[in-house]
Amino acid sequence: MAIILFEDNAHQSLLPLTYTRPVADLRIGIFTIAEKWAKHLKTNFSFHTRAYLQGKFPINITADNIFINGAFCPDADLVEAIDKLHIGDALKYKDQLLAVRLNESDAKHFTTNVDYGQAIAYENFAVTIKYPEDIFRKNDIELRKDFKLVTNGRTSATISSTNTIIGNDFFAEDDVKTECNTFSTINGPIYLSKNTEIWEGTNIRGAFAICSDSQVKMGSKIYGATTIGPCCRVGGEVNNAVIWGYSNKGHAGYLGNSVLGEWCNIGADSNNSNLKNNYAEVKLWDYTIQSYRKTGLQFCGMIMADHVKCGINTMFNTGTVVGVGSNVFGAGFPPNNIPDFAWGGAQFGFEEYSLHKMLETTAKVFERREHREFNDAEQSILKEVFKLTKAYRELYI
Repeated sequence: MAIILFEDNAHQSLLPLTYTRPVADLRIGIFTIAEKWAKHLKTNFSFHTRAYLQGKFPINITADNIFINGAFCPDADLVEAIDKLHIGDALKYKDQLLAVRLNESDAKHFTTNVDYGQAIAYENFAVTIKYPEDIFRKNDIELRKDFKLVTNGRTSATISSTNTIIGNDFFAEDDVKTECNTFSTINGPIYLSKNTEIWEGTNIRGAFAICSDSQVKMGSKIYGATTIGPCCRVGGEVNNAVIWGYSNKGHAGYLGNSVLGEWCNIGADSNNSNLKNNYAEVKLWDYTIQSYRKTGLQFCGMIMADHVKCGINTMFNTGTVVGVGSNVFGAGFPPNNIPDFAWGGAQFGFEEYSLHKMLETTAKVFERREHREFNDAEQSILKEVFKLTKAYRELYI
């Protein structure tokens, strides 16, 4: 049986985060949504996604295939309902196709616009991801679920007695390095993955997860619900943020109620606001309506897509969306809507970031990481996103 994670129109409402990945490759909690499904169903996964992403995220069709909506996060009830599907059966959540089981022939022609066999209604609660802010907003729920999933039946490694652990829901893998730090699990669990380091003088409050090969620098203050990594270095003050792989926030500065994509770098002493001065509801730029959308949130910081860099002392206002591959610098607050492949800031204005120069920088960033190659698949995605966002850039730069 093969798991194939498909995407419906959620990939549009989740832009710019989904320009560079399928919906199911979004990380929330400890794992990506696809990884969660693989762990629950104990099998490998592949993706049914947009054509330009298929080089990096291919599909694998077998004789027996379960297509699962990549915007849904699994739990025991949902997994049980999917396990009961027979070939041709579909599971629906309200008006959404949640899952369908298909043979090899039908799987090759899969589309969300076809009614398959018997439609079964799923009436339990389900965690779904529709908008970018859902990732930090629902991260606490998913951290708790993933913590149970990854630690079930296991015993934490013993960490140095120079550390203080408050509460019981703490788990460290065997090769974790941590000295002279405080971990409080009173408000949520804490998970330290393999080959991670927490440098001295750090205070961490759950729910919290640091994924493999990541570090938290000295004297950091981390509040729940926060996820870091894999392969990240983070410092300063972080609150309810999800920082994806290969991104760095290595210095002092505040990051709150935010999502940072992969391969981002935050300059020293950069900050984001997560609360308006008048305590009003925060609006976020929405690519689908080309306007600002009410979030219903009072605390909402920044959504930063992949491959973004910002210079030292950059200030991001409440509810800022930063597009793929942008480079932001200079004094003052840049606009709340920074287009993909934009170069500049409030002080100097913005211009289009040359694709050639952006790819040159990205190649250098990849060279600094072992086992990562800036290959044709990676480059072709960025080239396609550059084309897809050109008209949008022309309107707002």
